[in-house]
Amino acid sequence: MSNKNSPGQRFRDAVASEHPLQVVGAINANHALLAKRAGFKAIYLSGGGVAAGSLGVPDLGITGLDDVLTDVRRITDVCDLPLLVDVDTGFGSSFFNVSRTVKSMIKFGAAAIHIEDQVGAKRCGHRPNKEIVSLQEMVDRIKAAVDARTDDSFVIMARTDALAVEGLESALERAAACVEAGADMVFPEAITELEMYKLFANRVKAPILANITEFGATPLYTTEQLAGADVSLVLYPLSAFRAMNKAAENVYGAIRRDGTQQNVIDTMQTRMELYDAINYHSFEQKLDAVFAAKK
Repeated sequence: MSNKNSPGQRFRDAVASEHPLQVVGAINANHALLAKRAGFKAIYLSGGGVAAGSLGVPDLGITGLDDVLTDVRRITDVCDLPLLVDVDTGFGSSFFNVSRTVKSMIKFGAAAIHIEDQVGAKRCGHRPNKEIVSLQEMVDRIKAAVDARTDDSFVIMARTDALAVEGLESALERAAACVEAGADMVFPEAITELEMYKLFANRVKAPILANITEFGATPLYTTEQLAGADVSLVLYPLSAFRAMNKAAENVYGAIRRDGTQQNVIDTMQTRMELYDAINYHSFEQKLDAVFAAKK
């Protein structure tokens, strides 16, 4: 069963309409609204972002399904942009865990997920000493995810970390096997050369996502360069989050050092800018109307 206006269909439509589709990370509901205002057609919730941003812990498989669902719901409650969600390895070791994850993501309004082939004790995709499961186990994860869909348009994206562990041919083989098992799109992680994307696109004949995360293994290619390498989606998972953290660090340091925030006030979003972003005044007008009606 598929729904023409479901989040998954809107995600697919966005991929079809923008080449390549820029998918920007939104760490919370407020950032989702800012991303929409900036003109993005799709947004992303990073597993590493949930770990660091919501829980203050490293991205080492510590977060659970409910941690991610809480942030998904908060975003989808206020923002209608299709949301791609990082579900790590599926939040559990069995077919049933993956199935529960997919059903929950659909129920909470996500448009798409990516699920990876790392072992349960996962690491950031741009860190050393990653370990991956067998090709068969990864294929089983994809099959479980596809079978669990209650909406056929919900997007299942297969992420493979095999390049850094077993090399390019292994990563290509895994990507192809995942698409054969029903994955809609492919996310080859920690790509080091632009031309590699083209190899994936040729091999799997499915949309390819390029993860253009800062300070990682992948150069910061432009959309123009990536379009030339047959990339369909470009992900910026934590760009705004990193900037937000640096800004907060600077403000805390200045207030502590100077005894006032006067010297950093120009780095802040103003009260009116915040009100504008969250549509404050329309809420207030409704409140005023309710009070007026009671008088």
